[in-house]
Amino acid sequence: MATIDVTEDTFEETVTGEGITLVDAWADWCGPCKRFAPVFEKASEEHTDATFAKLDTEANQGLAAALEIQSIPTLMVFRDGILVFREAGALPPAALEDLIKQVKDLDMDEVRRQVDEQNAQG
Repeated sequence: MATIDVTEDTFEETVTGEGITLVDAWADWCGPCKRFAPVFEKASEEHTDATFAKLDTEANQGLAAALEIQSIPTLMVFRDGILVFREAGALPPAALEDLIKQVKDLDMDEVRRQVDEQNAQG
């Protein structure tokens, strides 16, 4: 599956579904974003069991602000609607591959328990 574009209208629906969704927040003027794009695209072709979404921060400035994206590229990974990873900066192919494996290996029952604990404290 190739990458899909997400907008302010489709972001929430895209990331709250079942499974793994990776979101690459980028802009056309960003050099590191342009270098990361083919890495992200190649991973999307190798991992057809995950959704790979691109968020154009220039075209969706309200969403980028709501997500508090300070620098780009920013990679966010959601699993079953829970944000499990977020980091600014372009990842090399091996690091992205390792990250995807780690997210696939997560014990989501444990993650949900930790989220519930944090929410109870907060």
